[in-house]
Amino acid sequence: MRITLVKKVLADGSLCAKCNDVLEKLRENDQEKFLTQTLIADERDPQSAGMQLAQRLNVQRAPFFVVEKEGQEPEVYTVYFKFAKEVLNALR
Repeated sequence: MRITLVKKVLADGSLCAKCNDVLEKLRENDQEKFLTQTLIADERDPQSAGMQLAQRLNVQRAPFFVVEKEGQEPEVYTVYFKFAKEVLNALR
């Protein structure tokens, strides 16, 4: 299983507030270790890896998580608590 976190950098160069909150929750709950990669969706760069992934998956919100399991379509989670409950809790 691969888990990708996509966080957004705003036009002014700062990380979005919700992204900061989610990162803090991941750290507090020792869940960062389950992430395979973190991508940046930079509003200033439509070609950034996170922006391209968001466009490909038709995701309008950040942060978001993409869970890829062998032989299955990727699952997208835009709500941290749902992601933690359905994915991370199963990994503990």
